[in-house]
Amino acid sequence: MRDNENKDLKTISLEISGMTCSGCSSHIEKDMNKTNGIVSSNVNHETGKGEFTFDTNKMGKEELINAVNSIGNYSVVNGIKKEDSFSSTSDTTISKESNKNKNQFDLIVIGGGSAAFSAAIKAEGLGLTTLMVNAGLEFGGTCVNVGCVPSKNLIRAAETAYHATHSNFKGIKPRGVDIDFKQIIKDKKELVSALQQQKYMDVVSDFENLTMLKGWAEFADKNTIIVNGKDKYSATNIVIATGATTNIPNIEGLNEVGYLTNVSLFDLEEKPISITIMGAGYIGLEIAQAYSRLGVKVRIIEFTDRPLRTQTSDITDVLVEQMKSEGIEILPNFRAFKFEKKGNDTIIHCNCPDGSTTQVIEKGHIVVATGTKPNTTKLGFENSDINLTKSGHILVNEKMETNVSNIYAAGDVTNTPPFVYTAATEGNTAVNNAFSLSKSSIDYSSLPWVVFTDPQIAGAGMDEIEAEAKGIPFEVSKLDLKHVPRALAAQDTRGFIKLIRNTETDKLIGARVIAPEGGELIQQLSMAIKFGITVKDLAESFYPYLTLGEGIKLAAITFGKDVSKLSCCAS
Repeated sequence: MRDNENKDLKTISLEISGMTCSGCSSHIEKDMNKTNGIVSSNVNHETGKGEFTFDTNKMGKEELINAVNSIGNYSVVNGIKKEDSFSSTSDTTISKESNKNKNQFDLIVIGGGSAAFSAAIKAEGLGLTTLMVNAGLEFGGTCVNVGCVPSKNLIRAAETAYHATHSNFKGIKPRGVDIDFKQIIKDKKELVSALQQQKYMDVVSDFENLTMLKGWAEFADKNTIIVNGKDKYSATNIVIATGATTNIPNIEGLNEVGYLTNVSLFDLEEKPISITIMGAGYIGLEIAQAYSRLGVKVRIIEFTDRPLRTQTSDITDVLVEQMKSEGIEILPNFRAFKFEKKGNDTIIHCNCPDGSTTQVIEKGHIVVATGTKPNTTKLGFENSDINLTKSGHILVNEKMETNVSNIYAAGDVTNTPPFVYTAATEGNTAVNNAFSLSKSSIDYSSLPWVVFTDPQIAGAGMDEIEAEAKGIPFEVSKLDLKHVPRALAAQDTRGFIKLIRNTETDKLIGARVIAPEGGELIQQLSMAIKFGITVKDLAESFYPYLTLGEGIKLAAITFGKDVSKLSCCAS
């Protein structure tokens, strides 16, 4: 039986105000096609008209017009006003101008970090009126204010101090270092302030269509937010980019004794005597090594069996050995269950690996680095029906779409990889897909990432555990740095390069590197994974001698040969 059999079909053309781009017409079509009785929709924002075919047994013209009027901020011209009842039959013209006001925008962006700014930049390029509403951290978000920029600045400062007291060469005797901790923090603050202005505020300073507000945004409905509990703003589409914050564990006494996070730690101008870091993920590890090298006694308490539990043990073994050699105390399989204050000391009650309990005394500060949680509370999601994951992240697909047709999300608030560069791509993608008929998707399969410890840990694609879980036929090549001429010349052979290939196609599907400045290798490996480069291609390419990159060639050769038996520059 044909689809249209037993249907009384009618097609009418309506003039629709409020459309500014192809995303608007796409939005109307998408919502109308979900409406009971609608057979097809064809909307053109350039002509301002929509053509709708509907089943007259299920709806009339009035219901059709009301259905259009119920979508976003659009109105049918010479139709029924949005404020009229469904029974109204009056013909009232609604002009585009009267439908717009100072609190109505094409796009609302909730948040003020990298994803939000990327979204705003894309929107400006499309000529969209945009409202950005930000609360919490200053505009610029985590990365520039309390994350990537300050942490890497302190890591580099600490590295300078470390090399002033340690040498890989017997013939070079370091004379030591004088550390002005207060000056280091002052310089860090100046850098953060400069980049926050230059890379964020100055970038949008001449935008003609962007309005920026400081305030807390809550959803009133899927098109409307209320800022600071009083002012309402509406938009055709909304992008949520509220980021994430430190996840504070619910442990007895923790709030009473006081604690620091990376937000407050990085602003301490007086060097702590010591710190105990709760958590051994990448944030905790970067903090630990940086502050240890700046002269702070550091202890790490980790409730799992080893630091950076997301990586294979061969990687973490190298890192643990290095950190212990620098005097950092690591307590794996220790779980804190109570904090209390005794004088100026903080007593941490812990369950030990053998089932007993112990007390750890911290004379300095407690630093919480137990992961992050998405900023999704108190946003009025009950008024927008947005789906969340079990961890509270906004559930999005590869197009950054939520389950609500006009609401998108980007950055650390979503269930996507939590990096500043992914957030920026996601913000751009969200706006593109919200206002364009040409949808784009994000592919994370070759995503590169780096942990800025020393040695650095970097990866792209999958590791051997992930390959096995997915049933992919694979083989692993692991090359210790003692076989890389650059590492031998520098007398620093800490770490290795590991490649994972698909044995059926010979294509590289994953890579892991732990090496001094190992992060500088990972982009090449990421590109090889993305574009289907084979291990044979990697092995047969030219690499400058005495570069760390040559290690990629040697690791590729290792699939078939013992490189320890090859001469320099061999292939």
